Amino acid sequence: MTLIARTRTRGVETLALDSPHHRNALSAALVTALADALTEAGEDTGVRAVVLTHTGTTFSAGADLRDPPRPDALAALLRQIVELPKPVIARVTGHVRAGGLGLLAACDIAAASHAATFAFTEVRIGVAPAVISLTVLPRADPRALARHYLTGERFDAAEAVRTGLVTAAGDDVDAVLAPVLDGVRRASPQGLAETKRLLTTRVLETFDRDAAGLTALSARLFSSPQAREGMTALLERRDPEWVV
Repeated sequence: MTLIARTRTRGVETLALDSPHHRNALSAALVTALADALTEAGEDTGVRAVVLTHTGTTFSAGADLRDPPRPDALAALLRQIVELPKPVIARVTGHVRAGGLGLLAACDIAAASHAATFAFTEVRIGVAPAVISLTVLPRADPRALARHYLTGERFDAAEAVRTGLVTAAGDDVDAVLAPVLDGVRRASPQGLAETKRLLTTRVLETFDRDAAGLTALSARLFSSPQAREGMTALLERRDPEWVV
């Protein structure tokens, strides 16, 4: 089964998460498929930039609770996006939850339609946004993140722009992206690669310092009794036992 749909237009490779029946949840298989597609795009001299988008109404619902990726595999995917020597541009027209926000923050530029919604839902199932913090914390407003991390509230595209998770939003996401894609098509491959290297230094320092600890934290939390209750409650469409 194809989990990543691929198209190319004038040097821009579009990779679409293509598991809409599972809300593009980050399964082990989808993480592997996306990593492979990114590797090929990074090595292809005909690719100037990568657009990361989705089929269906959800960009990504976060980790697939039935087939979750290993925390170190997710961390490696996020780092791969950050280190790819070509701009990676997110295009979002639907919902983004939990681990999907890690993908969004790993991208160099992110555009969303006003129909998109966002939420860090980890606390509601008994875990924490551990691995995705490698990309989210260096790039987003800490005061806003404190609220969204701790409450799991849903927020809109305007708030995502204000917090730094999204670069720009509009009614028509493709109209928002048109000047961005025109810009990268006019830029030299060397100029893009070296400029991206400058921009991602702080994020990569976070990976070097914190990746091992955060992947260990994620593994510990997902195997905990509270996480088992939280995930079971989610799958059974009921409140977990701690809701008061």
